[in-house]
Amino acid sequence: MASLGDSSIVMFLPLLLFLLFNAINILISIWAYRDSRRRGNSKEFSVIVLVALLFFPVIGLIVYLIIRKD
Repeated sequence: MASLGDSSIVMFLPLLLFLLFNAINILISIWAYRDSRRRGNSKEFSVIVLVALLFFPVIGLIVYLIIRKD
């Protein structure tokens, strides 16, 4: 039989996963911003990349990796 401690872990697991995915999303967004600046793109373009990746993480990253300068 599950004790009260086991059910609290199950309750907080989705919260922990949500926080982990958000932290990864923020780190990827910051990396893309810095990568865009390092490649010589304008600051405005880099901010657009940052915002796009914050709101559309998977699709935004794929698009950025396709359109970035070599």
